[in-house]
Amino acid sequence: MKGLADKPSYIIELLEGGVTLDDVVDGHICEQTLVEKSAFVVGDLGALMRQHACWQSTVPQLQPYYPVKCNNSPAVTQVLASLGLGFVCTNKAEMNLVLEHGVPPEHIILSGVCKQLAHIKYAAKNNIQYLVCENEAELSKISRLHPSAKLLLQLTTEAHAAETSMTIGSSLKSCRHLLEAAKEQGIKVVGVTFHIPSSCEDLQQAYTHALSDARCVFDMGLDLGFNMNILDIGGGFTGTEFQLKQVESAVRPLLDAYFSPLSGVQVLAQPASFYVASAFSLAVNVIGKKVVTHCWDSLVQGENNEDTEFLYYMNEGVYGPFSRKLVGNSITAPSVHKRGLCAEETVYPSSLWGPTLDDLDQVVDRCLLPQLSVGDWLLFSNMGACSLEESLSCSPQLPVYYTVSTSDWYEMQEAGVALDSAMKNFSMVQYSA
Repeated sequence: MKGLADKPSYIIELLEGGVTLDDVVDGHICEQTLVEKSAFVVGDLGALMRQHACWQSTVPQLQPYYPVKCNNSPAVTQVLASLGLGFVCTNKAEMNLVLEHGVPPEHIILSGVCKQLAHIKYAAKNNIQYLVCENEAELSKISRLHPSAKLLLQLTTEAHAAETSMTIGSSLKSCRHLLEAAKEQGIKVVGVTFHIPSSCEDLQQAYTHALSDARCVFDMGLDLGFNMNILDIGGGFTGTEFQLKQVESAVRPLLDAYFSPLSGVQVLAQPASFYVASAFSLAVNVIGKKVVTHCWDSLVQGENNEDTEFLYYMNEGVYGPFSRKLVGNSITAPSVHKRGLCAEETVYPSSLWGPTLDDLDQVVDRCLLPQLSVGDWLLFSNMGACSLEESLSCSPQLPVYYTVSTSDWYEMQEAGVALDSAMKNFSMVQYSA
């Protein structure tokens, strides 16, 4: 196994000779067992390539624009930029990151509900033309600071409104006035963007309403003389091929009806967790344990464990890499390192907590696990969509170990993925058995 050193920010480990991702996890756990037992992350860059291939084969008509806020890892940015993705940024730091990785300004969209003046100025200075706008206040700022901008009107959707108490976007009724205001101020409007959340149960109805509304906004814009040629159907992609096919089934006939290929409209989408979630796994250590006894009525009786619950405390919690739990997202139960669950092994109701002893610091409310000991390691998969580079934790940033198998590496090279800057120095990375 070779470590491919980039700038001091990260190292990519090239897996050779049958070395697997599990071996990498084992090796780093062995290292941490000898020191402070810190949590760490392992990223499989080959997974990004596989997800991209899935996207291209399933929804080739949708051009992917990756929202940087989902995971702003420089390694992820470099791979996705090399694959030709566009990027959606919400601030100056994100725009600077993607520009540093060679992304052309015309492939960058500055989004955000209430953009800071400095961010709009930075976009103008760096020739980033595409900005999202949802109200007159934003329009006024943009017209003053970035008069050559090309706007995508943020259109609210029923599905998004049902998920949150805060309305994001402009209603269909308000769009005519916003378009007229843009015309009056000499600002170009080139398209529409909207968002359907992944939690939406009726995708067909949600996309039917959203795309018909978007068509109305396009027609209003064309009536006012705007060159409307970009449609962004937003995010809402969970990361599974099954869900992607569900979206494709709902969207394809509607796009054919409202925005046919002959119309010349470029259709974008924002696959965030779809690309990165499965690429990262988090290893945490059990640092405390507590036993409580009470009855769980919903459990099948007959076992001696129905009155026993274990509370485990881990060295990371919701104020760190599990921060998405604070905004209502659930965390799936982990696996136990080096412990395959046998059919006869007794499992217990368990809850997993961070290290703060805060009532909010509950990572997993309830799951079934074998009895653990302090010092055991837990592995959480699908952790790539939680902005690991900028965790809410005040503790030092978690180490991230990037890996790629030799087979994936060669496929990435054939696809034109440029990680040449990561190839400047070679060093052997040794793992204990």
